[in-house]
Amino acid sequence: MKRLASLFAALAATGSATAQQAAPAPPRYAMPATHVWDMKSDTGKTYRIMVSYPETEAPASGFPVLYVLDGNASFAAFAETRRVQEWQQVGKAIVVGVGYPTDQPYAEARNEDFIVMDKPPPGKRLGRTGGKTGRDEFLDFLTGRLRAEIATRYKTNPDRQSLFGHSFGGLFALHALYTRPQAFHSLIVASPSLELDEGVLRDERDFTARLTSGKVGKTSRLMVIVGERDVDDDPEPARALAARMEQLSSYGLRTRYRSYAVEGHMSVPARSVTDVLRFVFEQR
Repeated sequence: MKRLASLFAALAATGSATAQQAAPAPPRYAMPATHVWDMKSDTGKTYRIMVSYPETEAPASGFPVLYVLDGNASFAAFAETRRVQEWQQVGKAIVVGVGYPTDQPYAEARNEDFIVMDKPPPGKRLGRTGGKTGRDEFLDFLTGRLRAEIATRYKTNPDRQSLFGHSFGGLFALHALYTRPQAFHSLIVASPSLELDEGVLRDERDFTARLTSGKVGKTSRLMVIVGERDVDDDPEPARALAARMEQLSSYGLRTRYRSYAVEGHMSVPARSVTDVLRFVFEQR
């Protein structure tokens, strides 16, 4: 009798385990007030576009827009912060995450889009070698096809388009400032990996010369952000960059600097979200 009871107990346990294994996985969480789709550039590269939009009526001028690079990693933080503050000015805007068709936070394809290295370290493929890069093609996509698509789907303000880039993305944001200083209303450069791009200083010198000689005209606003505990990118070059840019204020370049004492390289984006939204969306 005891053997029979043990057998029934074993069968019941097996059936319970089988039922648990067969249970369907719960659905993934979907962020409210968001859209997502994949989109190709003119060069055939595929990007994952994530949009957080207000559920209120757009102003007559349209919603301002913030494009967030490395969208797979950073879009959610910006999107949810915008949504919960929709009753304030910083929430009455659109956030566009620009990422890649992957569930990983970072994709290798970003290297070619964001940076160029004259002499890549041995064994490293960071951007295209030999001083070549795809960042101008990516900038064309951001300011051309993607911006037009966003304007088709949502009511946007063409004069209030901003860009956030972190790390390699910060280098790309600097490239946008130096080569197309009127392409964005505001640019945010967070923890830029300045030591990895030898050409960024040459581009800065050229931009400064053009700006001070009156050849640029109106230019983007700039915010530089660093984490004081950044062990990947020394914060000192970014502080020096901000100081140099602040010296150009009399030529129309408005610069703001933020330093977070307890943040490191990877925690800077999440820590900076509210400061960034205020910088790009509050009227000043």
